[in-house]
Amino acid sequence: MATGSNPRAVRIAALIQRVIASSLEGKMHDKRLDGVTITEVRVTNDLQIAKVYWTQIGRPGHEQGERKRAQQALRQATGRLRSLVGAKAGLRLTPNLRFIYDEVPSQATEIEDVLTVAQRRDQELQAARANAQYAGDPDPYRHDEDEDDSESDAEAEAGAEETGDHFEGHDQDGWSDQAEGPEEA
Repeated sequence: MATGSNPRAVRIAALIQRVIASSLEGKMHDKRLDGVTITEVRVTNDLQIAKVYWTQIGRPGHEQGERKRAQQALRQATGRLRSLVGAKAGLRLTPNLRFIYDEVPSQATEIEDVLTVAQRRDQELQAARANAQYAGDPDPYRHDEDEDDSESDAEAEAGAEETGDHFEGHDQDGWSDQAEGPEEA
């Protein structure tokens, strides 16, 4: 795509991307360019510079070395690729090609890995919650029905006091009215 909003620059950027991608697949017989993909091309509005963003799928553990070799191969092939672009585009002035490694796909892979771990943790938490029970009542708040129950509890306590069903030396909660511990002077 173009840096600005010049429709001609946008068309030329798309053409450059197609020409370079097809050239890397067929005309460039350099093993260092295996797995190189052109992700985007941006052309300045004056059509002088084309920034070619690329990425490479490499072997795990060897990405850094393969990336440097591919970057060197692209730098060496810049003149030939520019000639191919000029021949296909029919331009009076072919833009200078600048190859820039595109970090976005590798960052996207890292983000996908983090999201996968987070999703797995969410599933584990959801499974743990499915078997969990409340520490107290499921609904700890009082409702109108609870007030009716508290009135009947008060009547039961009054009846217990009349019959003497509570423990001596303890109030109805089970705690002694007398102070425990050393006596105060």
